[in-house]
Parts: sequence; structure tokens; C-alpha cells
Amino acid sequence: MKRPPYLHLVTVAGLLLAALTACTPQPPLKVGSHVWPGYEFMFLARDEGWLSPDRVELVEMSTASESLRALEEGRLEAAALTLDEVLLARASGVPLSVVLVFNVSVGADKLLVRPGIRTLDGLRGRRVGVETTAVGALVLSQALATAGLTMADIIVVPIEGPHRAAWDTYRLDGLVTYEPTASQLMLEGANKVFDSTAMPEWIFGVLAVRRDVLEQKGAQVEALIEGHFRGLYAMRQSPQDTAYRLASRLQLPGDKVLAAYRGLVLPDLAGNRALLDTRDGRLNAAAAKLVAWMIAKGRLPASKSLDALATAEYLRSGFEP
Repeated sequence: MKRPPYLHLVTVAGLLLAALTACTPQPPLKVGSHVWPGYEFMFLARDEGWLSPDRVELVEMSTASESLRALEEGRLEAAALTLDEVLLARASGVPLSVVLVFNVSVGADKLLVRPGIRTLDGLRGRRVGVETTAVGALVLSQALATAGLTMADIIVVPIEGPHRAAWDTYRLDGLVTYEPTASQLMLEGANKVFDSTAMPEWIFGVLAVRRDVLEQKGAQVEALIEGHFRGLYAMRQSPQDTAYRLASRLQLPGDKVLAAYRGLVLPDLAGNRALLDTRDGRLNAAAAKLVAWMIAKGRLPASKSLDALATAEYLRSGFEP
């Protein structure tokens, strides 16, 4: 039977619409990040023209807590976070999956104190600043435990904005912070009484993306990961030159930048594949340990699972010069 001509027109219009939709470029992937050495290779890739702003928009945040809020409010599609922060976001209903491990902290997260205080015990009854919604709470808890102290032995001062400003304005005796702020304050006389070398395999800096966005913008996620690896390659091939390129964002003298990376392990492509292995990867093991700690501290509901926590699907390739 011959079709009416208007049906032919409808079919053609539908095909044209589908073709146009397929050709329409996706808006940039919106990724939040605060300043932290492990995350800076993304920004290096952007600044050097290796990562197109048409594909990925890096949104500069002041803290991880701000990134978490922006994810919950839908203002970001992805963020650079620590693994425990990803677990918190998932518990609040943000469907995140980890697609890249930027770093493992082995000393870059620190508890600093004012000159004149030399030990953790010296913080009894004193004011200690910490981001209570981010990894700082984990660091502070572990630091106090090593000295036989609890949160009740100190005055906890929750901070949300830049750590440097909190140190200067909140009359803090101690501060849980991280690089590069830690190096800045230590150059001015602050003392380190604890760091993440005492808690290996706890603090992973990761790229977490909403699962619904992964389906739509997988190619952009891959471009961001490739940009990160290109920046990491530059650091390994030309460390001094790259350090000076990173100095401005880190707000450190160029000759002090490499020292800020000494407390980090920076996994390459093969390292990422091993970490993100969903069968026996170290990331899943660390997440299980974190979940147990967070449930015990009342920070996570006991029912939360680790399903779809991580995927290696977007690790198509590293950077090949």
C-alpha cells in the first residue's frame, strides 16, 4: 500500500533531526577542583593548550567541601575529590563513579601547629581548624588517636573557606591542611606534628563523575584523563621546567614546588588500571576500610554499598609522546 506523502515527510524530518542531534557538540564537561598538587596536571593541560575548554571546563573551587555542595546542587558534573569525600557524596544521593586516581597521599596531608607547640599532646584544650565534611576529619581523627586523644580533648573549629585565611583569622592553634598551604605555612614557622605517612592506603585523590554524565560525555572524560597523563608525563620528563609552570597556581616559589609532591604517589596508566580493578583493586579495599570507619563514626549509613564505585573503562590510553 502506498504511504501518504505526509508520512514520508515525517520520516525524513525524523532522520534529519537525529542526524543534527548526533552532530550537535556536547557542552563542556564541568569539573570542580580546589588547588592540590595531585590535581594540578589537569590545569597544566588546560593552560598549555592540551585540553580544550570546549570539551572540559575546569571550575576552580576554594575547598573540597565547596565541590561537594556544587555536585549536590547540580552545578558540577564531576570533581576532584578524595575517596572518602566520594563516599559521602554517594551517601547524599549523588551517583558518582571513580574513573581516575590522581594520587595517593603519603605525607601531603598534615596537621600543623603554631610555633611553640611541639607535640600532638600540646593541642589539649586548644583550637584546631578542620574541614569536617572533607578528608580533614579523617586525618584529625587518626592524628588524635596516635596520641591517645579524642575530639573532646580539643576545641574543633569547622572551616569551609580557604585554609590559609582560616589560619590567619580564626586564632587557630592547629590546622589540618594539605599542600600547597602546608608548605606555605611551614615556611613561616608552623610545625608539623602529624602527616599521612602514618595512614597509608587511606587517602586517594580521584576524579569522580556522575554516572548519568558518563553515558553522555564519555569522550570528554577520556580527553580529561589524557590531559592529566600528558601533564604527568611533562613532570617526569622535565621536572624543573614543569615545577615552575605549576608554581603560580600553587602559590609557591618555583624551587619549592617539587617538595610539595614528595608526599604523593602519582599512578601512571598501568598503576591506575591496577587500582581501579573492580575484582581485587586497592581502591576497593581502601573504600571498604573507609566505609567501616565512617559508619563507626556516624558519617555513613550502614546500608550504603560500593556498587559501581569505580570503573577503568575510560582509561583508554595514557599520553604517548
